[in-house]
Amino acid sequence: MTHAPDFDEMIDRHRTHSVKWDCMEEIYGVSPDEGIAMWVADMDFRPPACVQQALEGMTRHGVYGYWGDEGPYRAAIAWWMRERHGWEVAPEWIFTTHGLVNGTALCVDAFTAPGDGVVLMTPVYHAFARVIRAAGRQVVECPLALVDGRYEMDFEAWDAQMDGTAKMLILCSPHNPGGRVWSEDELRAVAAFCQRHGLVLISDEIHHDLVMPGQRHHAFPTVCPEQPVAMLTATTKSFNIAGTHSGNVIIADPDLRAKFAARMAALGISPNSFGIAMATAAYSPEGAAWIDALNAYLDGNRQIFDAGVNAIPGLRSMPLEATYLAWVDFAGTGMTREEFTERVEQGAKIAANHGPSFGLGGESFLRFNIATPRARVEEAVARLQAAFGDLQ
Repeated sequence: MTHAPDFDEMIDRHRTHSVKWDCMEEIYGVSPDEGIAMWVADMDFRPPACVQQALEGMTRHGVYGYWGDEGPYRAAIAWWMRERHGWEVAPEWIFTTHGLVNGTALCVDAFTAPGDGVVLMTPVYHAFARVIRAAGRQVVECPLALVDGRYEMDFEAWDAQMDGTAKMLILCSPHNPGGRVWSEDELRAVAAFCQRHGLVLISDEIHHDLVMPGQRHHAFPTVCPEQPVAMLTATTKSFNIAGTHSGNVIIADPDLRAKFAARMAALGISPNSFGIAMATAAYSPEGAAWIDALNAYLDGNRQIFDAGVNAIPGLRSMPLEATYLAWVDFAGTGMTREEFTERVEQGAKIAANHGPSFGLGGESFLRFNIATPRARVEEAVARLQAAFGDLQ
């Protein structure tokens, strides 16, 4: 019998080698004994029971040798993409990497050369820029337009920026940190932009399962099947198993696939058995039911967080369509970044990601992770209201 998940359970993650909880004092000056960790994008929830059971089965057996036969694993991925995203995936399209930051880095390595530009629609997930620069490529920042408190793509401005040096575009869909679910028309416009400027398209869709009720994510190949694309997906974000460092790069186009396969082979990359077993278990009907319950719970957290934050004069939480990452603009306070950040970290005792790390457009923002028990979200809201109480 499958029991309903208890997302309200407070699980103590202190002293468990959790980056999110055990490193926040060093980075933010917020003690885990009294602070709230709302920065790193993992959840404070256990994964579905089917995932835990798969891991327990491995430990009971007790022999951890080389993994063989990826057939069930690839079939589970194909089933999930078909059933949850309407996308038919052939098993031979699937490459497994050590997480999607690694997958992104491999795409940069396979499809560009040192000195090439890589386009990012900023503000966007900070690891993209980090791996691009580390690979000796250039980050080309194309700022999103902030229209009525919501991000929109600005192709007219971006076309004017292109000078022929950019060779790749990395799309974040759904968008992190803005929480946008891109429309079909927007995705078609991305494809046209890539065609105009000869850009290889990478679509990072790691948050594609984490969509608020009433919203619908569109897997890029279902909208633009004619556009060659390297798709990045994973169980890690959806099911809170990021520690497995497993991700999938899925490539239908034979030319892109051959180039990527060559780099994978040259670097000797192969998956770990724990990631394969846990992903296979997650991509199942039980995993699907867990995701549905999770999204309903996250929607409740979103409503509480947004209502509380938006009640503070000068603060605005961007409408969250997907992900569990609230993007809060402090520009209306008139404070400097140092001033509002100090109030959050030292006043409210909350560790949240600093906006500038996401690139142009993030200067007045902080990113808050709301994938935590509801009582903690309520406590965070109360602390923020107290820290900015003089603005009431």
